[in-house]
This record gives sequence, structure tokens and C-alpha cells, in this order.
Amino acid sequence: MNRVRHLLRGPRPEAVPLLVGRACALVGALDIAAGVFPRFRHSRMHAIAEVLPGALGPFAAALSLSTGVLLLLLAHGLKRGKRRAWRAAVALLPAGAVAQFTYRHSIVGVLISLALLAPLLRHRDQFDALPDPRSRWRALANFVLMSAGSLLLGLLIVSVHTERMVGDPSLADRITHVIYGLFGFEGPVDYQGNTSWTVAFSLGALGLLTAVTTIYLAFRPEHPAAHLTEEDEAKLRALLERHGGRDSLGHFALRRDKAVVFSPSGKAAVTYRVVSGVMLASGDPIGDVEAWPGAIERFMDEARAHSWTPAVMGCSETGGEVWTRETGLDALELGDEAVVDVADFSLAGRAMRNVRQMVKRIERAGYETRVRRVRDLGDAELERIRRAADDWRGTDTERGFSMALGRVGDPADGDCLIATAHKQDDHPGPYGDLKAILHFVPWGTDGASLDLMRRDRSADPGMNELLIVAALQAAPKFGIARVSLNFAMFRSALARGEKIGAGPVLRAWRGLLVFLSRWFQIESLYKFNAKFQPRWEPRFVVYRASADLPRIGFAAMQAEGFVNLALPLPRFLRRRRPAGRRPCAHGTTTERSVRTA
Repeated sequence: MNRVRHLLRGPRPEAVPLLVGRACALVGALDIAAGVFPRFRHSRMHAIAEVLPGALGPFAAALSLSTGVLLLLLAHGLKRGKRRAWRAAVALLPAGAVAQFTYRHSIVGVLISLALLAPLLRHRDQFDALPDPRSRWRALANFVLMSAGSLLLGLLIVSVHTERMVGDPSLADRITHVIYGLFGFEGPVDYQGNTSWTVAFSLGALGLLTAVTTIYLAFRPEHPAAHLTEEDEAKLRALLERHGGRDSLGHFALRRDKAVVFSPSGKAAVTYRVVSGVMLASGDPIGDVEAWPGAIERFMDEARAHSWTPAVMGCSETGGEVWTRETGLDALELGDEAVVDVADFSLAGRAMRNVRQMVKRIERAGYETRVRRVRDLGDAELERIRRAADDWRGTDTERGFSMALGRVGDPADGDCLIATAHKQDDHPGPYGDLKAILHFVPWGTDGASLDLMRRDRSADPGMNELLIVAALQAAPKFGIARVSLNFAMFRSALARGEKIGAGPVLRAWRGLLVFLSRWFQIESLYKFNAKFQPRWEPRFVVYRASADLPRIGFAAMQAEGFVNLALPLPRFLRRRRPAGRRPCAHGTTTERSVRTA
């Protein structure tokens, strides 16, 4: 009964928003085609397009282009049941009906516009989704994307009128003409007859639309992205103190660029971030297992209220069972987490030969290791470690979400472990003898979970192996009995695919994963983890429908830092954050994990 109730209450798109959104997208595409291609305006398809809602100016290419772009922008919001998109469509469709009657005296066009307006008004309760988190950075993104789209559309508009073009202007002349036209000026390309006016009005309309939408996004009220408040963080820490030993990813819920929903009793919570319309949770819910359903229900209610796509990355088998039972969602195995039991770990034996030899070789080269709690480090050394971790990050894009804390050395994280490698050099670098860093977060009272791995690129290979062995050997001194290492995506497929007797499908799937490892380190992380002879704990992705998986995957890649749609500042312009300072609502500190990279 629970499953059925939540299936009905879950944020599945309704039929009316989907149909209306698709209709708007179709009409928008037809309007753009009518504005760009002169032959389309005399075709049978254009005769159909002229009576569809939104075709405001069948004789004005500029108006047709503007309307088409607006309808395409509205279509996605209507599909998701967004209230503001509904309001805009309700205003645009009657305007289309008036334009049909004024310019063409088309009763059919008026009737079709009103026919599509009717279900919008009748089913207005299905368009109640709240706005997404946003900031004024959206204005910059809109300007860049709209400018690029306008430039491409404008180049197409300039180029399709070849039969009326005077001479044979070069590509550079055409691009120059488009740029001038977007600003309302005449360019170097000339046409016969009234075509010059048509092209000029079309380019001007695109430029005006870019300016208007950018100005609107820049000056509309800001609705900042949700983030973890100090009160929320205090509640989560209290839950982790009582129940943090259950999930190795629990401490990562304290990332300050996540939001949180609590169960009605306050005994459980789900943390999440919204990325590209996906409400992305990670790991299991925090707190008492008996209170998980209440927190999950709040999560699903929040997703439905905003028409977000719900998803969970990296939950355990127990977590996956609760999520699917309470919501009706599905689960898919995503990979395995490598967990080393400290009592069973030893460098002895043939299986550990490679690790043992590498560690001995590095130690003979003069490297030494230190493993300490964050609270035991001095301020000067902690600042040096923090700056080194930032400088040694392999990419400009900070990576990590589901298995990354996003900060190093915060006063509130005194229980975290830091393992460092040191070597005295004749010519020390900016960080002295520091050569590599591993950072672990608490996993209850008797565990640790690997957060980030950073090393000086000039250091000898094997720094990560050296520090993991050092951390495992020092673990009993800190009362640590288990250590969670990296997460290996599709580990079972890689392991089965390389065995004798693997079928062609499994081998092909493994071959694809090996190919993708060139960019995402899928195979290398699996092999690195396997060196330490861990036990493998499966992790799952929870999703609503198979059709949502590509979107969830893209959102997860954005959250983890593999895909970056923002425009970051150059590194030399970035401001360093003082130790212990809380990050703002839109970001974290500069040190982020490469654990899943």
C-alpha cells in the first residue's frame, strides 16, 4: 500500500503538461523555420504552421523567429509543470489569437490558439511547480548561450537568401553582417528587393530577444541555491554522532553546498543538491533507520513541489531497499565501494607483493609518513597542507560530491585524519618537505572514509599507496577498525569481463568501460582499489524511470565536476578562503576530493 500511495504522490510528469510542452516545442520549431527559410513560408508545412498557436506574424519573419524562440524556451518549463511557464503561455496564446485575427483574419488560427489555451486553464492545478534555485549567474549563461544561438541562426538567415544576394560575400563578411545586425546596424552583405529588410528585422529581433531575456534574468529577484545552514549542520552532526557508523558516506552529508530535509520526528534526514532539474541525494539517509521513511517522504514531496527529478547516487543495499519500498522508485547497481578491515590487513603474502615492494622502494628513497587528527595539527602546518591540496589539484574544475567533503582543516572537522608524506630536498618547493596528502573523514567512532588524495607532481610514483598503507597501519592507534577507500564504478562488470569464459556481451561491455576509462578512470580506480585486497560493498543509483537515467547521469557528472557548464575565473583571480570560514550558498572551499575522479 505504501508503494502504491507514493507512486501516486511521486513527482511523475502529468499528461497535460507533457502534451502542452511538446506542442509548444513543435510550434516554436515551425515558427523558427518560417522565419529562417523563405521557401518554407510558401510550403504546405507553413500553411499548417500559420494556424498553430504562437505563429503571431505569418508575414513577419522577425516576429516568427522571436515567437519560436520564446516558445522553445517555455516548452521545457511547461513539461515540468512550472507555474511561471504556464503564466507566460497563458499570456502568449491569447496574443497569438489576436495576431491571427488582426493580421490574417484567421478564425481557424484563433480557434486553435484558444483550443490549446482551454486545457491550460482547465488543468492549471497541474502547473503548480515552484521555481528552481537560481542566481544572477544565469543571466551570464543566458547571454552566452543566446548569443551563440543567435549567431548561428543569423548566419543561417543571411546564407539562405543566396538567389537575392548581391555578389558572393565571404564567410567573414556574413559573420560580420550577422554581428552588426544583432546590434541593429547594416552590415556588408546586400540583397535585392525587400530581402535586406527581412534579414535586418530578423537579426534585430534575435539581438533584442537576447538582450531582453538577459536583462530579465539579471534583474529578477534572486532565489539562491539551497545550502546547509549552521542549524542544519548541528542537527546532522548530532544524528551522525548517534548513527554515523552505519554508512561510510554519512559524513559527506555535511558538505555545505547541499540542502537537507528532515523527517517529521527529526530523527532522520536526507541531504541533496539540485543540478539541472535533478534532485540528487547521495548515500543513505542520515539517522535512525526507523525514521528513514519520514525523511524520504519529505524528499519526494519537495521533488514534486518543484517538479524535480528525484535520484539517489551511491546508496547501500539497505538504503536502496528502503528507497524502492517507500517510493516505488527503481534501483540499479552502480559499482562497489572498497572497504578494508584493519585487523585483516597485512603487507605479507604474494597478493600484496607489488604494494609491499613499492612501499619499501619509496621508503628507501627517503620518504617518511605522518598520520594525525586534524585537531592535532598547528595552524601554520594546516594552512600549508590546505594550500598544497589546492595547488596540486589535477584539474581547474573541482571534483567530488557523493564521496567528498569539499574542505580541509575546518575547525568543526577535528576528528578527520590527515596522512602526509615528507622528504627532505636540497631545493625544497613552496611547501617545504610536504610531498603528498590523504584526507579521511570519520565513519562513526571506529571507521574512516577516504576523502581526497593529492600529491606533488614531482614526487616519486606510489605516494597514494604509501599513505594508504601508513594510514591502515596507524589506524589501531586511533581506534579505527575499518577504512573505506575509493568507489569503483561498474566494478563487477570489469571483474567478470576479464575472466575466462566471459560471453561476448560482457566482453563488449568491459571493452566500452575500458575505453571510457581514458577520461573517467573507471578501470584504473578498480585496479588501484584491488591492490589492498578489500571487501566490496555494492552501491546503487535509485531513479524514477529508465528514461530519466541519461539526465540523472549528466546531473551526477555535473555535481562530481566532470562536466562544468559554469565559467570559472582564472586561477590567479580566485580569492583564497581563510581557514575555518564557512563557504557561501553557491560553492564550497577550494579543496575538493578526487576520490571519484
